[in-house]
Amino acid sequence: MVYKFIVLSDEDESFIREFEFLDTHTLLDFHNMLQDELEFDKSQLASFFMTTDNWEKEEEFTLFDMGSGSASMETAVLEDIILRKNQKLLYVFDFFNERGLFIEYIGETKEDNSKELPICTTSKGNPPKQVVFGGKSSSKLYNNIVVSDDDDDEEEDLVDDFFLNDDDEDLLPDFDDNTDGINEEEEE
Repeated sequence: MVYKFIVLSDEDESFIREFEFLDTHTLLDFHNMLQDELEFDKSQLASFFMTTDNWEKEEEFTLFDMGSGSASMETAVLEDIILRKNQKLLYVFDFFNERGLFIEYIGETKEDNSKELPICTTSKGNPPKQVVFGGKSSSKLYNNIVVSDDDDDEEEDLVDDFFLNDDDEDLLPDFDDNTDGINEEEEE
């Protein structure tokens, strides 16, 4: 059997991809197809999640066997995990910002030997950027950090007060912006 999926992004309504896979393909095949189609960097981590109808994460399928209860994409065969029409999956491709693609199983058809599967049958819109620095989630972590120039001035004053007395400041040489590095007094 051929399984058909639609892939959407909540970052761009115009982004749509439709794929066809054999029921014997794995989530690793799906991952590789997504990576190729979207021109993502394959060295980045990614995971699939089975989800509820409301897109709440359930079982995770990781790139590598992590041991702690998660299954690997390589062992997750589509016919074993796709159990009903409209089944939903989440493909998380940017872990730091918790960004992903929404995948829905939309039906099946008989295998057509003239098509080489897997295949992307519909491609509309630009894919989301794979990694976003300072994205939605990460910015929440840094809301309480405030950087201002005022802090730098206070630190300078503290350093001056700590190391120098007011009398000592006159003993320090006055450096001018001479190109040859010689003070005018020394030239005479």
